[in-house]
Amino acid sequence: MEPGLFLRGLAIGFLLAAPVGPVGILCIRRALSDGRYAAFIAGLGAAFADTFYGAVAGLGLTVVSTFLVSYATALRLVGGVFLLILGGHTYRHKTCELQKPMRGPGMVRDFIATFLITLTNPATILGAMGVFAAVGVLDNRSQAASGTLILGVFGGSTLWWLMLSAGASAVRSRFSPRWLERLNHGSGVVLIVFGVAILGSLIFRTFA
Repeated sequence: MEPGLFLRGLAIGFLLAAPVGPVGILCIRRALSDGRYAAFIAGLGAAFADTFYGAVAGLGLTVVSTFLVSYATALRLVGGVFLLILGGHTYRHKTCELQKPMRGPGMVRDFIATFLITLTNPATILGAMGVFAAVGVLDNRSQAASGTLILGVFGGSTLWWLMLSAGASAVRSRFSPRWLERLNHGSGVVLIVFGVAILGSLIFRTFA
């Protein structure tokens, strides 16, 4: 394993995960309502999606990247609708439901949700390619070196979600049930706004 290459991958994964978007909102909400472990599992779904896109960019899989860019509109449509559904579901949750311990099926659901949100965002592959180019790793490498790089990407993205979930859960005790309910409503509205923005941009591009 090349330590320098792994550290570059670590930086790439961290940079890909760091921008706060729908997944960040969902992760923070889960940390405040259910604790750091549930939030981390939610963020882990995004980490796997980041790693997938990192692998596409790092391995130079032009066929896959071309396919994803070609179907960017369809992916954004699916992602926008999914965010609307998720936002409505989040808004309707009751405070008492938020205080129940998170169970296995719930964590699996959050993992799948964050994975799909990240995977249906074609901007992620473009961002991954840009970050790879900026860090200087878009050159021909062996499979072992590419594997080291991709492992670093996963580690960097996972590190971000670990830090975010731990930081958000650290202030969990300061939130009363009333504030949790407001957080629930606010998170739902933000997710819906993200979904509307994505669908609105598609409509604008179609009729512009």
